[in-house]
Amino acid sequence: MPRLFALLRAINAGPGRAVTMNVLRRAFESLGFSEVATFLGSGNVVFEASAKDLGMLEKRIERKLQQTLGYGVSVFIRTPAEMRGIAAFEPFEKSAIRGADINVILLTKHLDRRSKAKLVALKTETDGFRVHGHEIYWWRRKRPALHFSRRCRLRRRCLRRLRSAARAR
Repeated sequence: MPRLFALLRAINAGPGRAVTMNVLRRAFESLGFSEVATFLGSGNVVFEASAKDLGMLEKRIERKLQQTLGYGVSVFIRTPAEMRGIAAFEPFEKSAIRGADINVILLTKHLDRRSKAKLVALKTETDGFRVHGHEIYWWRRKRPALHFSRRCRLRRRCLRRLRSAARAR
């Protein structure tokens, strides 16, 4: 059976959303998956499954987590090859991102041209974006006066503009 990675959005993030990794592991095992393992308290789960349609598998896991946890959790399935590709991909020139953090936003599907244009329009002197596959790579240069809430507003603005095509983790 193929080994897969499930990256779960907003697990252990915010009030009322705390979940132990044992609960996650049992939920995945109850779906018939084998070799289920979690990574710290991150909401990342590695498991083996024979499913061919990863989109349907994501939906199946989302339904089970809704039932188990009582709230919706977005699920992003990636294969080992996709995870290696994400880690190895160099989306920006080194000189352009000196002093910046790189974030990866996972998408459920590829962005269309219109959504990509909306994303590129968000570029600023402190934020830049690149779409590759079904991920968005976001470099973010911190300014000393840039408050955490400003960074969160930019992320929400980005996601709101792409709402029809993306969910992020």
